[in-house]
Amino acid sequence: MAGPNKRPAGEIRASQLITSYGPGAMADLERYSVLIGGLRFWSGGRTTISEPRLAAKIAVALNVPRVRLETPPPADDTLGAPKTGISVFEFPQWFVTQDGEKNGAVLTRVLVPRTKMTGQYYVLDGKKYRTVPIRFVRACPKGHLGDIDWYFFAHEGKTDCNKAGRRLYLDETGTSGDIGDIRVRCDCGRARALSGAVEFQKFTLGRCDGARPWLGPKMPAGCTEPNRLLVRTASNTYFPQKLSVISLPERDETVRTAVSAVWDFLETAEDVGDVTRERRKHKVKEALEGISDEEVWNEITARSGGGSGAEKTVKAAELETLISSKVEMGNDVMEGTFFARTLPREIWDAPWMAGIERVVLVHRLREVSALIGFTRFEAATPDAEGEADMHVRLAPLADPVEWVPAVENRGEGIFVQFRKEAIASWMGRKEVVRRRLQLEGGFERWKRDHPKSVPYPLPHLMLHSFSHLLLTAIALECGYPASSIKERIYAIEGIGYGVLLYTASADAEGTLGGLVDTGRRIHKLVEQALEVGRLCSNDPVCAQHDPASAEERRYLHGAACHGCQFLAETSCEAMNEYLDRALVVETVEGVGAEFFS
Repeated sequence: MAGPNKRPAGEIRASQLITSYGPGAMADLERYSVLIGGLRFWSGGRTTISEPRLAAKIAVALNVPRVRLETPPPADDTLGAPKTGISVFEFPQWFVTQDGEKNGAVLTRVLVPRTKMTGQYYVLDGKKYRTVPIRFVRACPKGHLGDIDWYFFAHEGKTDCNKAGRRLYLDETGTSGDIGDIRVRCDCGRARALSGAVEFQKFTLGRCDGARPWLGPKMPAGCTEPNRLLVRTASNTYFPQKLSVISLPERDETVRTAVSAVWDFLETAEDVGDVTRERRKHKVKEALEGISDEEVWNEITARSGGGSGAEKTVKAAELETLISSKVEMGNDVMEGTFFARTLPREIWDAPWMAGIERVVLVHRLREVSALIGFTRFEAATPDAEGEADMHVRLAPLADPVEWVPAVENRGEGIFVQFRKEAIASWMGRKEVVRRRLQLEGGFERWKRDHPKSVPYPLPHLMLHSFSHLLLTAIALECGYPASSIKERIYAIEGIGYGVLLYTASADAEGTLGGLVDTGRRIHKLVEQALEVGRLCSNDPVCAQHDPASAEERRYLHGAACHGCQFLAETSCEAMNEYLDRALVVETVEGVGAEFFS
């Protein structure tokens, strides 16, 4: 937000511009309360980030032909440098005086629009009163935002008091600032408790006009939703919708090159069994090292026109690369933005690790994250396969969208792959089936208010819950704070199951080697995680939670709460939803659905 000739109103880190303070977000600067402008108000200094896989996924999610990934504009105070920064709009346009009149237990302050102010002051009877932006605004679930029509609210409908110039007041009792203690009053004598604004179904704040002020003053969209009360500093004012990928060596190109080298041997293959037999030949075995028979067969069928042509999901491509990592040799030379090696089983083998097939140490990785839109009131998260949730209507960053803000971070991680056979055997147990029905009962209650929601598969819930337990155990050992470690859950039928825990940042913090070093003791950390997961500080209440309980309204949780499973939302893929440690370890409730016996 800097320019060569003008001091910026404030500064925000680049990474925050795709999280908390993207277009459409409200922010408090030193002297102003503002609304971050849309992408057409971001000027100068942007750099293009190359990540074709992510750009293609975003274009599909936003239903546009193509989209560019660009970094947010950096601040540049160099003399003569071109102007860079982000334009913001002062919002809200209603203020209250800081000083008020005390009448017994009631504190009265004047509620005043920007048009009646001089700078940051309101002049009344020759006296200047300093003002602050009002805490309350209106919004709707489609992301539309605007000032509350306070005259309309106070009079429960249309009125001429605004044209007559009558003043409005906020009468407050108590010291908590709770809306139950606030009343909006007009000079005409009409008054109304602010708590009435919560009943949005009765259109107490009127009907939404589709205002999208972050896109510009004349960019409304049609809308018929009832306006809802929104506290502009609350956590539900802005939920960024992001997509991210782990940059990978082009696996498909590797497979194509290997198959081409021995095509004379493979062109007559009629099924996967033929590939397996041809692989016994020395030349074929050498050329196809590290590539599975299924990948080879898919390439053969694609060449013959028999391929499905289906594009891989974000996570499918990542999982295939992770599980094909070469075994660590001890003299490996790290190169490129992605470097991973499989840890020999004898290093981490233990009885409780029987369901684990592979542990991969990811020495280097590059993560690219992009902001594609946002929601208000309720968060939207990518689906289980890492794709954008197509059932959620996102508020736009620009109109039209030609580019989206993105950042790239570098780091390291640990990947734990589960055995397919172990997952299948666990899924077939009657106790697991019974638990699945209980969790589905909670989801059905949730779906009443979210009819387009799609449930995560049960293996994903188990892996997600295991990931939270393991992440907490690793954070105590590796030197990284738990909030800086992220997770990616892979539960893709036909390819495999696994958990990637990684850390990535724009500076050296993401590449200190702490996670990789900890990964060599992964069996000890899994043991610790399972032991801690057996008992929660809120047990037996936590373990006995019924997902379908209408009283608790935690429909997407099994045995999970702040005492055992919840992490910082910067770490969790699913905003701390879809969790149940009873799927991982035995709890005091003893439901018998645990994967690790």
